[in-house]
Amino acid sequence: MTGFSAFLTEKEVEAMSKLDWFLQAYPSRAYRLHTTRTPTFLGLRRGKQGVWRSSNMGEGVIIGLLDSGITPGHPSFDDYGMPPPPAKWKGRCDLNASFCNNKLIGARSFVNYDGRKRRSNVTVVDADGHGTHTASTAAGAFVKRANIYGLARGLASGMAPRAHLAIYKVCLESCASDDILAGMDAAVGDGVDVLSISLGGDPIALGGFNAISKGIFVSCSAGNSGPDHYTVSNDAPWLLTVGASTVDRSFRATVKLGDGQELDGESMYQPSNYKSKLLPLVYPAAPTAAIIFKGTALRVPNSPALASFSSRGPSQITPGILKPDILGPGVNVLAAWNTQKFNMISGTSMSCPHLSGISALIKHAHPDWSPAAIKSAILTTARQKDNRQQPIVDEKHVPADLFAVGAGHVDPQRAIDPGLVYDLAPGDYIPYLCGLGIKDESVSAIVRKNVKCSSVKSITEGELNYPSITVTLPAIGSKWISYTRTVTNVGKPMTEYSAAVDVAKGVTARVRPAKLYFKEVNQKQSFTISFRRNGDGFGPAEGRLRWVSKEHVVRSPISIFME
Repeated sequence: MTGFSAFLTEKEVEAMSKLDWFLQAYPSRAYRLHTTRTPTFLGLRRGKQGVWRSSNMGEGVIIGLLDSGITPGHPSFDDYGMPPPPAKWKGRCDLNASFCNNKLIGARSFVNYDGRKRRSNVTVVDADGHGTHTASTAAGAFVKRANIYGLARGLASGMAPRAHLAIYKVCLESCASDDILAGMDAAVGDGVDVLSISLGGDPIALGGFNAISKGIFVSCSAGNSGPDHYTVSNDAPWLLTVGASTVDRSFRATVKLGDGQELDGESMYQPSNYKSKLLPLVYPAAPTAAIIFKGTALRVPNSPALASFSSRGPSQITPGILKPDILGPGVNVLAAWNTQKFNMISGTSMSCPHLSGISALIKHAHPDWSPAAIKSAILTTARQKDNRQQPIVDEKHVPADLFAVGAGHVDPQRAIDPGLVYDLAPGDYIPYLCGLGIKDESVSAIVRKNVKCSSVKSITEGELNYPSITVTLPAIGSKWISYTRTVTNVGKPMTEYSAAVDVAKGVTARVRPAKLYFKEVNQKQSFTISFRRNGDGFGPAEGRLRWVSKEHVVRSPISIFME
């Protein structure tokens, strides 16, 4: 047993804390959920080169989804043409037998979970719609003529339409921390490959470490508290933290002013028989305006752009790790719903399952890759520019900073073939946790084994072998600050990479060695990147490290703070 939940008074907790086996007690809190164009927008259907065209739709991969449940019988969860789940699957489906199939292989509720009976008194059926929406975004089957009020009509599907789904209901109006942990532990024991969690809270870091220790990739939403900084959640470095972006589709509704100016907006209400005419804005007639409905617009310029609600870093807990990690589509996402076939909603809850499904595609292509290797592949191949080859902009229409976009916007096709990866084993996080100054009991609770930080050679956040780099530079004239990173060749043998580093004015950076040569696949090479002040600037600054070969560009964002 690694933990349990119980109703206890403060005095009972105090008495329990004196027992030999006691590590840590956490109060149960309630957390909130973070609330089809995207396969085409992300290039999954792109001609012969699209990921799906290479016979990779996530076959054989199991995505476990913690949310508000599932809508059984929805066409997005049809199993036509799908094989049975892999032999490793140990879970169960607590729905009517006719609703459980080769797509929806697992469905369990953990709301008000009774550990003794191993049952919940709450049905796994989704009364909210949120869980149905996120599940179909990650791995929904192909559904023809999907639409919302006649708009966005077309073929809908999730990112990994042939992946299996296992549903763990942990939320009603809110999500209790003990139910979340019970659901996460059950998913790990059942044999999922990917965990998709569109909610926030401390339990996810605890349960997430257990998951990655078993080789399970964990994708989480960054939160909807933007545009303020220091609002990002799910910021543990072993989790993929996903922010939200727009796609290149809008439902155009335009205000035309009396002087001919047009101001574009959006509306899901687009009446076909509406007669547009100029009407007075103020009575009696002063300025005039008319509303013009223009329907669905595709290939909208300046896409993707950062969603205003997407939470921003730096992390308050671990500011030396750049968070969020990545952006994915999270605005006006069409997906399955509980009370109607489809609905369109926005939130980092929507961007998270996009990355969950994409990680399933990577897992299918590279079943032996660790969670850290999959994350590295996603981050180092991300795009920093929009469809006009301009920097990704924020809600103010200015280039978004690294604390908003992380490594950039996900590019699935490149992520499957990244060239190099920054890998990490679960044990590598222990020196990092000790370096944060966390108590032994808390570190032990996270990694689920006894740890004495006094016997561990701790490291700073910047020394963790993470795909992004964060550095704080003291005053001018100080020594170089250096970090060592190790990359693994997952591309072709006999390949040479050259380093290119770009940093803000006022900072000097160098990489040693400047070239890395790999004779074999899976060969590891280390390098040192060093920084020093050379000017009077202060505050945050940015940079990029690129390892360039004939076939790959491996990018790492650099976040710099000058004291």
